[in-house]
Amino acid sequence: MSSEDSSYAPSPDSPAGRARLAPDAGRKPPWLRIRLRTGPTYNRVRHIVASHRLHTVCEEARCPNVHECWSEGTATFMILGDVCTRRCGFCAVRTGLPPAPPDPREPESLAEAVSSLGLDHVVITSVDRDDLPDGGARHFRRVVEAIHSRVPGCAVEVLTPDFKQAPDRALDDVLAARPEVFSHNIETVPELYRVARPGSRFEHSLALLEQASRRKAEFGGTTKTALMLGLGETDEQVLRTFERIAAAGVDVLAFGQYLQPTPQHLPVRRFVAPDQFARLAERARAMGFRHVEAGPLVRSSYHAKDHRPAREP
Repeated sequence: MSSEDSSYAPSPDSPAGRARLAPDAGRKPPWLRIRLRTGPTYNRVRHIVASHRLHTVCEEARCPNVHECWSEGTATFMILGDVCTRRCGFCAVRTGLPPAPPDPREPESLAEAVSSLGLDHVVITSVDRDDLPDGGARHFRRVVEAIHSRVPGCAVEVLTPDFKQAPDRALDDVLAARPEVFSHNIETVPELYRVARPGSRFEHSLALLEQASRRKAEFGGTTKTALMLGLGETDEQVLRTFERIAAAGVDVLAFGQYLQPTPQHLPVRRFVAPDQFARLAERARAMGFRHVEAGPLVRSSYHAKDHRPAREP
């Protein structure tokens, strides 16, 4: 994070300032009740993840869908450790410096876990690694290649950081592994980046998605992004953001309700009702997205394998 970011204090009259100063939304509404399901499949996934000493964003980011997804035999793996070099206001992943060096055994270990789970679609994400010259892109490539080699029938979705150190070179590395889905999360509207994502820039993230979208024919996959609602944005800001993402050529859009992971994180400014999610999704589909996944508990990897078309042989 730059000194500019760490010292930034938004004006009370700015959108970011109003988001910070607005009253908390209060108690969770009834539509946000989460069903805690466990059983043999959930326990099996948990055992395999633990035995291979792997990290999952399901656990580290306190995803509300962990019980549902693990009970269905799916998980989103987090590579490059569990310590992030940035400090986003919404994220529960640990932050700090210096993170441990990348584990050279991780690609094969993760591929073995994917094989043991019998997955046909796996999502691979990571913490931000601004300490690495390529942001961890080469490690992403090795992980994708290991999974494709070990489990040829498994589609790999990468959910990458913005690689702000060397985005062009990093994107070359990741796409060279031909992931079935390239995903990078916009997370929120540009007006709230200074509050929610002080180490990132909306224009940079959008440019990364646009570059990947231009290269879809090259790597043979699709592109995807996701946002959270409830940080203080307006519906008008959300729709303008959707329009910019659609213009960048992104295929798949997912958006859900932000939930405060701890009292130290940004508060929830509003709870968006399911019918409003449906209306926003309808507007998004009219903008040309091939697939839109929307709802209070939707996260980027929720129902991920339903978001991709079959790849041509």
